[in-house]
Amino acid sequence: MFSAVHGPTARKRGALRLATATAVTGLVAAGAIAGAGTSFADDKPAASSSGVHATLVSPFVKVGAKVDIDDHGKPSSTTGGLFELKVDNAGVIKTYCIDLNHHTVGNATYKEVTWAESSLAGPAKAEAAGKINWILKHSYPSVVPAELSKDIKGQALTDATAAAATQAAIWTLSDDVKATPQDAAAQALTKYLLDNATKEEEPKASLGFDKDAVSGRPGSQVGPLTVQTNAKKVALGIAPGAAAGVQLTDVNGKVITSAVNGTQVYFKVPKGTADGSAKVTASAQTTVPVGRAFVSDGEIQSQTFILASTSVVPVTAVATAKWADQGAAPAVSVKKDCVKGGLDVSVSNKGTKDFDVVVLGKKLTVPANSSQTVFVPVAEDAKYDFTIADQHFSGVLDCKTAGTGTPTPSSKPSPASAGGTSTGGSSTGTNGGTNLAETGSSSSTPMIAGAAVVLVLLGGGAVFFLRKKKTAGN
Repeated sequence: MFSAVHGPTARKRGALRLATATAVTGLVAAGAIAGAGTSFADDKPAASSSGVHATLVSPFVKVGAKVDIDDHGKPSSTTGGLFELKVDNAGVIKTYCIDLNHHTVGNATYKEVTWAESSLAGPAKAEAAGKINWILKHSYPSVVPAELSKDIKGQALTDATAAAATQAAIWTLSDDVKATPQDAAAQALTKYLLDNATKEEEPKASLGFDKDAVSGRPGSQVGPLTVQTNAKKVALGIAPGAAAGVQLTDVNGKVITSAVNGTQVYFKVPKGTADGSAKVTASAQTTVPVGRAFVSDGEIQSQTFILASTSVVPVTAVATAKWADQGAAPAVSVKKDCVKGGLDVSVSNKGTKDFDVVVLGKKLTVPANSSQTVFVPVAEDAKYDFTIADQHFSGVLDCKTAGTGTPTPSSKPSPASAGGTSTGGSSTGTNGGTNLAETGSSSSTPMIAGAAVVLVLLGGGAVFFLRKKKTAGN
């Protein structure tokens, strides 16, 4: 919905966001590195990288029209409609906003996630999320304007007004606001969609694994990792750098090079192999289903989208196997939990000795051949960046929307002051001026300092690390 930040205001807000992110990240990273001892090589394998990855090349609405917003008595107006994401090594996919009060940022990178990892998370949002999925399948661009006109007694719709009507209906459900297109026919379509929408199930992932990592001992099958995909067939391979003799197998020990949904993948590690790790890569060409959520993935935070049209695109997933002959053999998986507001950190230890875990100052012990999951709170909009057991995890917790009752930080715009355009040109709000309204002091210094202090206090809950017991073999 909202356009990118430009000009002096943009630089001020960019500095603010950088300062707050850096403050929180510094604490998280320092805590992680300070206590992360391990016998594995310090190659810092990345967390699981699953599904579709894309870039928001243009921060402006591609097709849309003006929509009036009533956010619990706070009126505003902005452009509502379709955005386009450029898929890595492929074409574009069309999306709608489900995150009203966050702005869009040009060149922000995105990844496909579950509803539980987005602003649609939780039982309270389940009905709205399911109805949004229905709307996406029964409105523009899945259905052309001429056909949609029949649903509203022949009133004329264009691509732009149909897109605005669809976005207004989605915002009403995703952000708990009253969104009304300014065009009369679009108003009728929005009403039709809201009156007829029924709850539909969340679409399946395009491609992923159930865990980021698994662990075990040489001379055994390390795993399993379960493939989750809507593709008919997935190609599997071991990334370069793995130890000689390491192979991918099924549960019966048969070497495999492909998989389907539900396939359990193991690493066969020959006895005597030195302690180490390997990565499995999965790839496919598949249709990403309408209704999949996309969140910003990287240093730049940008609003959350939902897929509006299907497209056959390349998808990939990566996960890690680790092994050790003696001592603890930890493997860590991290998932966002937008219901509780933080991260679920799962630690599996398939080694011969216990593995000590320190979370928020509380010491936990993961015994050999067992696993534990702990929840770590992270402040909304705070960046996390940490390494535990030589696995690196980073991101931004972006779970809340305009209608949650949570105060909007000054580094974000209001709908009245930032609107996209259907032409891709420069954007101004209803009151004119730059893309984002000035909401703080004319000097950036107190804004940066104040926001940094707040996020450090809130994000302090994210400081955690894993620490391995000191043993004679380490």
